[in-house]
Amino acid sequence: MKGLPEVTWHWTLGWLLALTLALGAGPVSSDGRPTLLVMGDSLSAAYGIEADRGWVSLLQARLDGKARVINASISGETSSGGASRFPGLLGQHAPDIVLLELGGNDGLRGLPPGQFEANMRRMIEASQAAGAEVLLLGIDIPPNYGRAYRDAFTGVYRRLADDFELPLVPFLLEGVALDANLMQDDGIHPTAAAQPMILDTVWSELAPLLEENGLALASGSQEDH
Repeated sequence: MKGLPEVTWHWTLGWLLALTLALGAGPVSSDGRPTLLVMGDSLSAAYGIEADRGWVSLLQARLDGKARVINASISGETSSGGASRFPGLLGQHAPDIVLLELGGNDGLRGLPPGQFEANMRRMIEASQAAGAEVLLLGIDIPPNYGRAYRDAFTGVYRRLADDFELPLVPFLLEGVALDANLMQDDGIHPTAAAQPMILDTVWSELAPLLEENGLALASGSQEDH
């Protein structure tokens, strides 16, 4: 910087400092609200029901504008497909919290649990490297796949939760999956009537993360708006 006038020198130093701080801080929501990214499959994409009745839409309504909710869920998505899409979504939305609901289609297709686990680890590590917290939303598969495979599959969620110290919803469809009145005719996807129950299951683990990110949640926040 030799030869620059003193005013220019000070201005240049200030500009470089501001640039360094901005790059180090990472993307920040322009309005200060936390951003939630839901990365899931048909269970989060409101398959077979109206989109505004799915649990993710109900979550957005419950938050009542206090947070941004990005639903990147796609029906039929596997952990491999999610992992390939994830870096772009992470860069585009800069989420504060990632709700990771994948694996059901891996299990139904009988894909290797090790492959499923590796894909999930990639997404968790990328999230944490970007400064986002992760909430794992677990799923189970029907017993006809055999006890050994079923245990290996569901064990992935608990191992990931333990290894990365993540909050975990062990079974997203708790209280729903075995109730025929709450399941669609295919026996896999929940009905619209089941969605508030699914949201309450997620909320029990999500609420503490929201509070850590600065949201003041009213004691009656479990009532949908």
